[in-house]
Amino acid sequence: MRLTKGADMEIVDYLLSAEKEVREVTKVTDRYPDLTMEDAYELQQQLIDRKIKEGAKRAGVKLGLTSKAKQDMMGVHEAIYGYLLNDMLAFEWEPMESKQLIHPKAEPEIAFLMAEDLQGTDVTAEDVLKAVKYVAPALEIIDSRYLNFKFTLPDVVADNCSSARFVVGSKWVKPEELDLANVGMVMSKNGEVATVGAGAAVLGHPAAAVAWAVNKLGQRNEGLKKGDIVLSGALSEAVAFEAGDSIVAQFDGLGSVSFSCK
Repeated sequence: MRLTKGADMEIVDYLLSAEKEVREVTKVTDRYPDLTMEDAYELQQQLIDRKIKEGAKRAGVKLGLTSKAKQDMMGVHEAIYGYLLNDMLAFEWEPMESKQLIHPKAEPEIAFLMAEDLQGTDVTAEDVLKAVKYVAPALEIIDSRYLNFKFTLPDVVADNCSSARFVVGSKWVKPEELDLANVGMVMSKNGEVATVGAGAAVLGHPAAAVAWAVNKLGQRNEGLKKGDIVLSGALSEAVAFEAGDSIVAQFDGLGSVSFSCK
């Protein structure tokens, strides 16, 4: 299916207004059941272009569905990617406002800071590690605009993979100083352990996940840029939170990252 220009604009307006007005909407495929993944990435690009026109700046790239268990659950065989913008960056010392979010969930991630541009279609995990300056602990806040967090794969890609906010910890480590696949993680909510995970949950190795994203971007003649932050995918399942909650993720060798919600 190739969407008409009018349909493209209508869908982008629909998703942007849902985000700005902090309200749920029914999924796009209810109206366009034949929406393809190619259509979805095109819609995502238009949505990001619109945000940038309105003043946002690119901050990097994020991955989703990087665990085999999650892929099996969704009935898909590969990960997905979206974009991070500077207005999504949140800070540990500044409480998140629940009224700006619909039904948020927190995911623990390892963030990569790119030391140089990286583009291609046969990029390896080793290539990624050579191009990365530091890794750091991170939390991504996903907040699908779709009713009850229910959607198909093209729906979520069009909605920039449920991107909402992200928080990066203060400890930055050179990637060669860690065995990223074996980095353990414990995420707590209000002082109680909510979930645990490890780097290997992310396509076997977080750098392999980033390489997948570079190769996928390369098919659209795009890539990662120097200074980009890349969230390599969740080390465990997401944890829902609301006003009054606090989330802390602790990583072996990387320290911790946290936020609170008011």
